Amino acid sequence: MPGPLSDLLVIDLSRVLAGPYATMVLADLGARVIKVERPDGGDDARAYGPFINGHSAYFASINRGKQSIALDLKAAADQAVFESLLARADVLVDNYRPGVMARLGYGWDALHARFPRLIHAATSGFGQTGPDAQKAAYDMVVQAMGGIMSVTGHPGGPPTRVGTSVGDITAGLFTVIGIMAALHDRGKTGLGQFVDVAMLDGQIAILENAIARYAATGVSPGPLGARHPSITPFAAYHCADAPIVIAAGNDQLFAALCGALGLPPDDPRFAGNDARTSNAEALAGVIEGVLATGPAAHWLAALDAAGVPCGPLNNIGQALANPQVRARHMVVETALPDGTPLIAAGNPVKLSAHPDSASRPPAPALDGDRAAILKELGL
Repeated sequence: MPGPLSDLLVIDLSRVLAGPYATMVLADLGARVIKVERPDGGDDARAYGPFINGHSAYFASINRGKQSIALDLKAAADQAVFESLLARADVLVDNYRPGVMARLGYGWDALHARFPRLIHAATSGFGQTGPDAQKAAYDMVVQAMGGIMSVTGHPGGPPTRVGTSVGDITAGLFTVIGIMAALHDRGKTGLGQFVDVAMLDGQIAILENAIARYAATGVSPGPLGARHPSITPFAAYHCADAPIVIAAGNDQLFAALCGALGLPPDDPRFAGNDARTSNAEALAGVIEGVLATGPAAHWLAALDAAGVPCGPLNNIGQALANPQVRARHMVVETALPDGTPLIAAGNPVKLSAHPDSASRPPAPALDGDRAAILKELGL
């Protein structure tokens, strides 16, 4: 696709989600991404459902717009092809455990000596250093170890995983940030560098308020359901027919909320955010006592008119059908390797100099671009 990174060639050795998510973002921004996959089945995600016509919709949604060549990096002939790709590449991405690339002969020192401008980004569960560097990880593992599951869900409920793979996706996004920083640095030095991103590090990095509360009190916070721990009202509240979310993040917005709902503005229990947070359950009872008298659509319209941040609690289908989401091309048309149409999430980064297309090229078939790539390399 055209885009600001259209002059970059990215070689993608990664599989499943964290690495492929990073290279998907780069592809959406215009980079050419060549997936180097195992000959015996390719990326593990090709075997993950849901399936359409025998093809993984999961794989296709994350690997749209890429090319594929299958190489056995332990075979001399395929190593020659891989090294020809590296000689032309700007970025190499992998998500092997630390040490695997070195055992294949492609550790950072060897790569940097032969391809000094190449940037090598390695996304792993625990990073290249530390006592757990060799430990295996999936998203669920780092969500648990990183503490985010301990603040997710409802008080007294069972351990609850965040509903999307935030361990993988956060690591993928931090990998993109690291690559972009390394590319900027290369513009000054002429040299590539090694980018080391750990999934566990990413989970710690996004704990934000939970770390602040622990630092202030010495007590590990627990789950609060849909309520914000230190801003009130900032939660889901029930109307007559459905819940809605209200986020009145300051005194002015709370006054506007009181006006829209007909609540007394001078109740001492709710005078200031600290008081409201201390009395969050009492305030929820007062708010829901009013909301229960009408449907969600009525109260959302009233709150919008008053300038109070609010929204419906959408399911996935409703979220994807939202006119705002559609207007910003956050649902794009792509395809499975056989051409079957598929919808996927769009690119949230909008750039004034580059149009944001409503479609994406299809995901590649395993080894589907071998002939074209070999011809290009003169092999």
